[in-house]
Amino acid sequence: MNTPPLPQLDPLIHAPARLIIVSILNAVEEADFRYLLHATGLTKGNLSTHLRKLEEGGYVEIEKTFRGRVPMTLVRLTEEGRRALARYRREMLDFLSSQQ
Repeated sequence: MNTPPLPQLDPLIHAPARLIIVSILNAVEEADFRYLLHATGLTKGNLSTHLRKLEEGGYVEIEKTFRGRVPMTLVRLTEEGRRALARYRREMLDFLSSQQ
């Protein structure tokens, strides 16, 4: 049985923590840092690092604002990020279905 080659997956999304982040953001309009912190189980530093990489890649946009006097960081998936996640998902599904 010939196994098809692994697809060239987007390394920016393929990292497990970033895949979780973009998947969460794909389901909502925006999420604040604290929500993402609890939803992902990452540490503050780890989440910040992954968000910065996603922002540098153009997959998320980050807005720092205030709610009253409390600082708040809001994160949104960009259209480019949505397309990248859809492409990643399609490539993974195609690969997995070829394994049956």
